[in-house]
Amino acid sequence: MTFQAFCGKWLVLFGMIVARYFAIAGGAYWLFYRVLGKARGPSARSIREDIGMSIASGLIFALGAVGILAGYDSGITLIYSDFNRYGAWYPAISFLAVLVLQDTYFYFLHRLFHHPALFRWIHSGHHRSGDPTPWTSFAFDIPEALVQTLFFLGIVAIVPLHAVTLFAALFTMTVWAVYNHLGFEVFPPESGDRPSGQWLIGSAHHAIHHRRYTVHYGLYFTFWDRICGTEVKETGWLRSQESVVGCQEEE
Repeated sequence: MTFQAFCGKWLVLFGMIVARYFAIAGGAYWLFYRVLGKARGPSARSIREDIGMSIASGLIFALGAVGILAGYDSGITLIYSDFNRYGAWYPAISFLAVLVLQDTYFYFLHRLFHHPALFRWIHSGHHRSGDPTPWTSFAFDIPEALVQTLFFLGIVAIVPLHAVTLFAALFTMTVWAVYNHLGFEVFPPESGDRPSGQWLIGSAHHAIHHRRYTVHYGLYFTFWDRICGTEVKETGWLRSQESVVGCQEEE
């Protein structure tokens, strides 16, 4: 791939990633905050800062996407296009495998990012506001965006994935990140803010993390929080709010 072709693809993919961010995060903010009035939004300055960081992260994500395309063209990835290559059930199984692996990767690195030696330069931007909104979903410091990108660069080299499976995993990540950063409970308190019981992370669950930094590090599942003792037992939003009020944010 020539440098000119690289730059062209980078800009196109950057535009697609930013458009996806504004469509999903912006659409969720407009619906839940403006139309339904489910929560009070932060200041315009806070939103602008989140958007600016997300756009900068988009540049990094686009670099990763170009890297995946270049790897596919050169044959060093395991991305394939024939649905029958590994059997009819493999795309679904590999999709779930990617989510589990990404959740594991995210949990332990996320927890590491909260170490005092790393927090200020790799993760503090994402915690600028204690009350997240959909705009916060991809507001990462540049080093963190790079680390997030490395997961997908690595996964396509070690796990055979259909192109549709890879796209589905990326789309799921985007939607889930926006949902996790709604900042309020979507489901009734008795649901634990998780429609599938206690094993999926939801908006109230993750909002606690933005208030109390030492708990709730997962991305999709509560598994590692449970195993490692970093889950707050309260599940309802009102009880969760009571559990974090007055807690000192730790860096």
